[in-house]
Amino acid sequence: MPSRRALLRTATALAAAAVASPLGAWSAHAADAYDALRLTWRELTLGAGFDPTAEPYAGKLAALGSTASALRAAMNPQAGSLWPDLPYADPEPDTDAESYTYSGNLGTSYNRLRTMAEAYAQPGTGLTGDATLRAEILTGLDHLHDQAYNATQARYGNWYNWQIGIPQALLDIDVLLYDHLGAARIAEHCAAVDHFVPDSAVATYSGTSTGANRVDLCRVLALRGVIGKSSAKLALARDALSPVFPYVTSGDGLYADGSFIQHTYVPYAGSYGAVMLGGLSMLFALLRGSAWEVTDPGRQIVLDSVEKAYAPFLFNGLAMDGVSGRAPSRGVQKTDTRQIRQDDHLRGHSIIACTALLARSASAAEKARWDGMVKGWIARDYFSPLLTSPVLGVAQLSRLKAVNDGPAAVSSEPVGHRLFPGMDRAVHRRPGWAAALSMASNRITYYENGNGENLRAWHSGSGMLYWWGDTYANGQYSDDFWPTVDPYRLPGTTASRKALADGEGGVWGAARPDVRWVGGATDGTYAAVGQYLKGLSSTLLAKKSWFFLDDSVVCLGAGIHGRDGTGVESVVENRNLGANGAHALTVDGTVQPATLGWSTTLTGARWAHVAGHGGYVFPGGATVKALREARTGAWSDINKGAVTDPVTRRYLTLWFDHGTDPTWATYAYVLLPGATAAETAARAADTGRVTVLANTNDQQGVAVPALGFTGVNFWFAGTAGPVTASAPASVVIRESGDTATVRVCGPLRDGATIDLTWNRAVASVTSKDAAVQVLSTGSALRLRITPGTLGAVHRAELRLA
Repeated sequence: MPSRRALLRTATALAAAAVASPLGAWSAHAADAYDALRLTWRELTLGAGFDPTAEPYAGKLAALGSTASALRAAMNPQAGSLWPDLPYADPEPDTDAESYTYSGNLGTSYNRLRTMAEAYAQPGTGLTGDATLRAEILTGLDHLHDQAYNATQARYGNWYNWQIGIPQALLDIDVLLYDHLGAARIAEHCAAVDHFVPDSAVATYSGTSTGANRVDLCRVLALRGVIGKSSAKLALARDALSPVFPYVTSGDGLYADGSFIQHTYVPYAGSYGAVMLGGLSMLFALLRGSAWEVTDPGRQIVLDSVEKAYAPFLFNGLAMDGVSGRAPSRGVQKTDTRQIRQDDHLRGHSIIACTALLARSASAAEKARWDGMVKGWIARDYFSPLLTSPVLGVAQLSRLKAVNDGPAAVSSEPVGHRLFPGMDRAVHRRPGWAAALSMASNRITYYENGNGENLRAWHSGSGMLYWWGDTYANGQYSDDFWPTVDPYRLPGTTASRKALADGEGGVWGAARPDVRWVGGATDGTYAAVGQYLKGLSSTLLAKKSWFFLDDSVVCLGAGIHGRDGTGVESVVENRNLGANGAHALTVDGTVQPATLGWSTTLTGARWAHVAGHGGYVFPGGATVKALREARTGAWSDINKGAVTDPVTRRYLTLWFDHGTDPTWATYAYVLLPGATAAETAARAADTGRVTVLANTNDQQGVAVPALGFTGVNFWFAGTAGPVTASAPASVVIRESGDTATVRVCGPLRDGATIDLTWNRAVASVTSKDAAVQVLSTGSALRLRITPGTLGAVHRAELRLA
């Protein structure tokens, strides 16, 4: 027999349904401000203004209907489960892992009901307005409420499921089926949410209530206020967003330099940052024009972050892996009825969709710029077309198509260099290509693993140098790179071959080297960047520098030293050639064998070229090893929640073998993205273009007269070419005609004074920032810099004598 409470819920819901249309709130009028917000949220989640019979909408809606049909057929309410494969009963778990699994199953159960509710509410699914489906969803909601998610239940397992995952799904369902719920059911759902997400969840900005998590909690509180018609809850949600806005100088959040950190030590703009941006874009749009509109002036920091913190890491539609934490390991995962792929392009698509929505809350000038950026990304992502993206829903695609059909002019990819000292990252953009650098320090982890994810990205913070071309290599890291690449040979890194365990160094960013000198200097176009490297769980030491120029990156290594009893390597390149790639490798004019398994030692090599990718120059000649191989792995090797199906990709690898237990070894090479073989050979022949001023354990520096560029990383006080520094520093000098600029950073971030001498005749210092003091000009320039503690770059503008 049904319980009295169930009968009351049913009677109340039937009474409401008698006066509602089959699609409920879809055609209802906004009787009050709360109803207006509910209809706004419905439009935000379902979309509007699209033709459900046109692609890509028709296919997505049909797939949604098929998924919902399969879920309803499998649903079987029993004690402890709503679906047989998702038991959630956990009165006394035997282990924490078991407890996490049960709470995760409960969250998945609610998400399945949300999928069914979307199929009911969306047009063109084959289940639109299906009264039987609606009754089944309500039955499922009542079952889960009575057995698991109610105001008397104690939570177990992962906190996230109870405070964010489940209530977000529940409240979305309540929005979609509102006119069929009845007052009793609404009251029960509100009481359950209040129990698990009390006002105290946002009382302090700490623990699990910061950054993206705080925004998610505010979304729950706001929707609870909408469904329960509570002004106090809506005001709390709005006000609790305010701590997210200000820039931070440590820990989680946005930094003034554009960095975004989550989990204290992890660069996360491409994952948690994207979640935060998405949540804020939805909440700003929901509350816009209402009595609870977000008016805190700090919201401008969020709007500014589109161009400061997110766009720098988007290239032709992809979001760079180096700022996505453990997300790159997720690859391919199984859902209820299919496999879902995640990669850098698909993460980028989500951020771009958030940008299109946030534009609703921006100024007219910002919206015009962002629309142009969005149209540019849509136009250039040939590898993974944005307007048919598998990770975007109908609502997101309809908003993107509206932007693409709009009047904004298409924006090109920007050109320039950006340093992000708050997260030890750098991005370099030139016409036709982009590069990104990932480093680690006592502030930033080598890599993050946790929840069985990202188990072998040990060396991704050891100077990994990513790069992409505008019309080539955009799938370099998207095409099953992470499960198949040799994790000891990530491009750009210096690493010991010492065997490491899965998850070596600890979870949640615990693995951090005890070093401070990581950072660099830039004038916004070119840069000098350096990393004092200590190997993960290793005795390895190295000084690594990158000089980012017009069409190249000069890469220097020195002080490479280790005593692990294993080999040490510096990886010039490790190109993913795809499933069948046989790109030619040419060395000093000779095409090398294309046979899989081929390997050789290239003695005295002056240059190398990988067809369709780019070139590499070895100043003065070098001994380099080369390998062409096919590598097989599964996503489950690096992420326990991913699929186990093996995949194979071909790789072409170039590296310096420093031997076992090297003593102060060095390397030097120049990366030329997109260069032809002829251009690479010509650059190798032009021996005067790049002069290596120093490549030692004390200083590393280069001069490029054709660019007026001098860059030096001073690991210790000393002299390199015409530049002397009294303390550790990174220096970039650019000459142009009778003017010059000097840029200086104190990467130790200890505030110690740096006296800089440039042995060049200088008539005057025409401008400078407050941290720079002019000691003398004339036959030589002497400056005293008192750097800040956040890795800022200080400037002086000069008139040459």
